[in-house]
Amino acid sequence: MQEIDSMDKLARLYMQEVVTRHGIPILIICDRDAPFEALYGRKCRSPVCWAEVRDAQLIGPKLIHETTIKIVQIKQRIQAAHDRQKSYAIRRKPLEFQIGDQVMLKVSPWKGVIYFGKRKKLNPRYIGMFKVLAKMRIVAYRIEIPQQLSRVHSTLSNLKKCLSDEPLAIPLDEIHIDDKLHFVEEPVEIMDREVKRLKQSRIPIIKVR
Repeated sequence: MQEIDSMDKLARLYMQEVVTRHGIPILIICDRDAPFEALYGRKCRSPVCWAEVRDAQLIGPKLIHETTIKIVQIKQRIQAAHDRQKSYAIRRKPLEFQIGDQVMLKVSPWKGVIYFGKRKKLNPRYIGMFKVLAKMRIVAYRIEIPQQLSRVHSTLSNLKKCLSDEPLAIPLDEIHIDDKLHFVEEPVEIMDREVKRLKQSRIPIIKVR
């Protein structure tokens, strides 16, 4: 028997060699399935859906409750991972003060203020000294507010520990602080004038105090 033999020749050989010796077969198995199904006896799962085929079920309160619990657990684990990674980058510990400590209060310049001269870097960032009266929260403290800052809330968090002596503290009479801890810088007098010459322009410079 060769691969190029016709179907008639193969049929005659089948009748002569198989049927005459063993008789007509009762069951003929024809394997035309996929190789996976032929090997394992079941169909391969589709890469699109891995769910088992079963009867459809309506969404009930139990499934909603289980889904809500899983969502909460996922959020907690994401937040824990975020806090852990944040702790690696930020190694500073939150400042803690004791009752009676001397602290300084952070202030910022008023938005849109015009700076005169080169005093911008030398503007005060903290004022004080103030005494800590009570601890309200983890980073919030109640301090002793003087009369000049009566419009400022006494419970604050933008504090810094004061390590200098009391005579070296910045007095509040020199700057004006509003209720939002902003100060405005205003010129007092003109001290010197100068004209800076460029190639095609002249820039007047005024030094004020």
